[in-house]
Amino acid sequence: MTLLDAGTAPPDGEGSVQVQLDPKDEIKGAKVFAVYGKGGIGKSTTSSNLSAAFSKLGHRVLQIGCDPKHDSTFTLTKKMMPTVIDVLETVEFHSEELRAEDYMFEGYNGVMCVEAGGPPAGTGCGGYVVGQTVKLLKQHHLLEDTDVVIFDVLGDVVCGGFAAPLQHAERALVVAANDFDSIFAMNRIMAAIGAKSKNYNVRLAGVVANRSKDTDEIDRFADATGLKRLAHFRDLDAIRRSRLKKCTLFEMDETPEVKQAQDEYLRLATMLYAGVDPLKATPMKDRDIFDFLGFE
Repeated sequence: MTLLDAGTAPPDGEGSVQVQLDPKDEIKGAKVFAVYGKGGIGKSTTSSNLSAAFSKLGHRVLQIGCDPKHDSTFTLTKKMMPTVIDVLETVEFHSEELRAEDYMFEGYNGVMCVEAGGPPAGTGCGGYVVGQTVKLLKQHHLLEDTDVVIFDVLGDVVCGGFAAPLQHAERALVVAANDFDSIFAMNRIMAAIGAKSKNYNVRLAGVVANRSKDTDEIDRFADATGLKRLAHFRDLDAIRRSRLKKCTLFEMDETPEVKQAQDEYLRLATMLYAGVDPLKATPMKDRDIFDFLGFE
């Protein structure tokens, strides 16, 4: 499938005002994944540990944080990195004056890290920020030697701006806990992925169950909609402590529980790199999922 011309592509969905992706800005060569989910569900933890797992398998990895809080990559780099918008402001948005080392930093096990950032609160559009970040990466030829790109995207916001990474991704993953709020958000994210798939290569890969002892509600929803659970990470205190220590799970003391979670990340990375079949999942209407969830 090729990207459609901006002048001929139909809207991604009813009421869409999303700017179409310029074909010259398409990421080529690397496997590109976008990670979504309800705010606070552990997307950055999942993304960073997944990046670490890909690197452990010998792949060259780039993680792009797409959140104004720019906290996606600190467990990889051990610091709060400047955002692309921050550094562009220092040169009055003359991108030709920037060097790659101004905004891209090497993290754990060679994972390269970029924080796109976002517009000031209440102004601008996240889609512009994502677009500028990809243009900079291409301008500095930083995507040519990359095997895997992971977009870690702000919360469950699926407006045109923060849906922009879906224009670049091959597969989209949703992180969800075994509860009403995150499954309800996942349902809406599935709809956004479906809308983008009309014009772009992105397809739904499945759900990563996170911070959950059980997965019964996730599995019940998956059975009803055609979704697939790709991995399951329990609510381990070691994962919470890894954030406090500003490190990945692969740098924590290897208890049996930690080793099990590390192996699950390595299994997930291996599966994703080999390629997962796209899902034809059908999201529910809001009223239907409200009635579907929460009953014993």
